[in-house]
Amino acid sequence: MYAPRKLMFSVLGRCPWRHCHRRHSTAATKLSVREALVANVEEGTKNIKIQGWVRSIRSQKEVVFLHVNDGTSLESLQIVAEPGLQSRISFGSSVEISGELVKSPSKKQNVELKAEEIRVTGDCDSKEFPFKIKEHHPPEYVRQFPHLRCRTNTFGSLLRVRSEATSAIHQFFKSNGYVHIHTPIITSNDCEGAGELFQVEASNRDGTQEDGGFFGVPAFLTVSGQLHLEIISGGFRKAFTFGPTFRAENSQSRRHLAEFYMVEAEVSFTESLEDIMQVMENLFKDTTTTLLSNCPDEMNFFFKHVSPGQQGSFLTDCSFSLHRMSYTEALEILKKAATSFQHKTEWGCDLQTEHEKYLVRHCGDLPVFVINYPYDLKPFYARDNEDGPQRTVAAVDLLVPGIGELFGGSLREERPHILQSRLDTLGLADTYQWYLDLRRFGSVPHGGFGMGFERYLQCILGIDNIKDVTPFPRFPYSCLL
Repeated sequence: MYAPRKLMFSVLGRCPWRHCHRRHSTAATKLSVREALVANVEEGTKNIKIQGWVRSIRSQKEVVFLHVNDGTSLESLQIVAEPGLQSRISFGSSVEISGELVKSPSKKQNVELKAEEIRVTGDCDSKEFPFKIKEHHPPEYVRQFPHLRCRTNTFGSLLRVRSEATSAIHQFFKSNGYVHIHTPIITSNDCEGAGELFQVEASNRDGTQEDGGFFGVPAFLTVSGQLHLEIISGGFRKAFTFGPTFRAENSQSRRHLAEFYMVEAEVSFTESLEDIMQVMENLFKDTTTTLLSNCPDEMNFFFKHVSPGQQGSFLTDCSFSLHRMSYTEALEILKKAATSFQHKTEWGCDLQTEHEKYLVRHCGDLPVFVINYPYDLKPFYARDNEDGPQRTVAAVDLLVPGIGELFGGSLREERPHILQSRLDTLGLADTYQWYLDLRRFGSVPHGGFGMGFERYLQCILGIDNIKDVTPFPRFPYSCLL
C-alpha cells in the first residue's frame, strides 16, 4: 500500500481542450508506456507525455493513482495525480498525460509519472463498458466483443505475441535465404482436392451473361498457397509465403476456422524428407526461442494465468530432440494403447486428433514427426515411395502437445510418368496440365510444408480455442464485423 503523499501542484490554467488540466510548458517528449517503464529517470525525464487508456483508478485522500496502458506493454504505467480528477476520468477512458517521470517508492513498479497535465481524449461509460476492473472475463464472453477485446490484458498480450511471431517467422526465412512470395487469395485451383472451398462471385454483375462469372472460370478463395509456391520453386531454390487461407468446413471445433493464416515453404533440389523435417523443426524452435526472448512478460502471463503448468515444459527449453516414427509404427503404438479410441486404428485409416494427442503423450509430451503415410491418404502431389503392398508416400506431419497436427508436408512427385498416372486415375489430368508442364520443363526434386499459424499460437500459449488467437475469428454462422 502507498502511504498518503502530499503532492505539490501549481494553480492550473484553463485549457481549451475539454476535460483538461494543464500547467503551461514547452512541448513534451512523447514516450510509449514500454519506453517510459524502462527509462532512466536520472536523464531527461521531465516534461514527458504518455497517451493511452485507463486500466484502473485508485483514490486516496491526497492523491489519485491511475494505471495507463497503450498496448505496447503488458505492464501499465502508474500515474500520480492531484485529487478530484476521478470525477472526470473513468475506467476505459483514453487520456493524454504530461508530467515528470520519477522513481517510484513502491516495489510494484520502478517508475511513475507525476502528472502535471491531463486531457481526456475519449470518455468511457464504465457502467456500460463490457469489461470491468479486476473482473475475470471468460474467453467465450470476451469473444462477443471483437471491437473491444484488444483492451483486455489477455488479448492485448496475445496480439503482441502474434505480431512478434509474425516478425520472427519472416526473419527466419530471410536469414536462411528464402524469397517471400505473395501467393494469390483468389484461385481456380483446389490444392487439397477436398472440395471445401468458398466460391467467389461478383456482387455487381447483372446475371445475364453466361460467361462463367467475373473471371470466366469458377474462382475460389485459396485453401493453400502451395501450388503457386511450386511454380516459383521452378526458378528459386527456396521460397515461402505467409498469408490468409480459407476452408468452407462446417466445423465448430476448437481447432478450426474458416479463415486462418498459413506459413508455407518450398525447397528445390532436395530428395530427402529429412531436409524438409529439419526446416520445420528449425522454424518451430527458432520462432519459439525468439518469443521467449522478446516477449517474456507476455509468455509468463500465459503460462501463469491461461495455461498453468505450461512453464517448465518443452517450450522453455528448445534444445529437445523431436521424435520420429513412421505411420506404420504409430499404428502399432495406438493398437497397443490401453486407451479406448473413438476412431479406428487400422492401417490405412487417417490419424484423428485423439490419435495424434496420444502419440505426443506417448513420446513424453514432446513434438513428434510421423512420416510415410498411406498412398491413398495424401494428395496427388505427394511423392510415391514405391514400397510394395502397403504403398506409402513421402509425407510428414509434425504433431505437438495440446494440438495434434501443426505442420504437414511432403516431397513432391517430380517424375512426370508417375504424376501423369495418378492424375489420370483421379480424373484431374486436364485441370492440372500446367502442373505436369512444371515436370516437363526443367523440373527438380523438391518438397515443402505448411504450418497453421493460429495452431502454432495455441500450442505455445496453451490457448484452448483457436477462436481466441486471431483478432477477428470467422467460423460457421459467425462473421462479426
